[in-house]
Amino acid sequence: MTILEKILEVKKLEVENLLEHQIPFELTKALTDKLSLFETLYNTQHLQVISEIKRASPSKGLIEGNVNPVQQALAYENAGAAAISVLTDQQFFKGSLSDLQVVSSAVRLPVLCKDFIIHRLQIEQAKRAGASIILLIVAALEQETLKELFDFATTLDLEVLVEVHDVEELQRALLIDAKIIGINNRNLKTFEVNLGNTAEISAHFPFHEQRVLISESGIRDATDASTVAKVGAHAVLVGETLMRSAHIDETLRSFHVKRRER
Repeated sequence: MTILEKILEVKKLEVENLLEHQIPFELTKALTDKLSLFETLYNTQHLQVISEIKRASPSKGLIEGNVNPVQQALAYENAGAAAISVLTDQQFFKGSLSDLQVVSSAVRLPVLCKDFIIHRLQIEQAKRAGASIILLIVAALEQETLKELFDFATTLDLEVLVEVHDVEELQRALLIDAKIIGINNRNLKTFEVNLGNTAEISAHFPFHEQRVLISESGIRDATDASTVAKVGAHAVLVGETLMRSAHIDETLRSFHVKRRER
């Protein structure tokens, strides 16, 4: 069983528990007044940074278990991040919806709920906790479910980051008209990282349309940032590098390299 399959098995159990104890959800307008991630990225001339709060991961183990999520988020915001990503998976990444909630309350930036979403109840939970963006991973979902969850999130006034790992998955993301597409340089089956994945898939990305491209995972320094900026990435999603950095401001700003228009 791959790492992704193990994670999804746990998610299915979590959803079953949610279904047993679900709270009626009332559709309201945005609970938080956040900037639009799409608008920020679409008009940028420099690579932007989605900064992640990541306590642990299956591949690296514990990264920073005692992080104060509010302090970390404020440091990211002050350093010029475009958005904050909060890992909310508990079993594999040691995160929580509480982390998401306190971060969303503390910053003006858009906040991404980073989790393995397979059911609309998880989207409702993210909305309640203050998320303005959710993640949908193409590799984790059948096409019909992907579209259903994408459309549902949109009705809740959420932006959706649709994550792909190969060209076929990119085509699936385009079929649902995803506007914010992330290329994961990490193979979720093996958790191996290959930065060349962004270059390979970006060659098929419709830059002439109103869409933005984010390179996720494996960004360690300004050289890596320049590599993905040169192939058209509008932003990078960076977790471990920033979590381990003793100088968040300096590290984050070093990623703001000039991007090449495609």
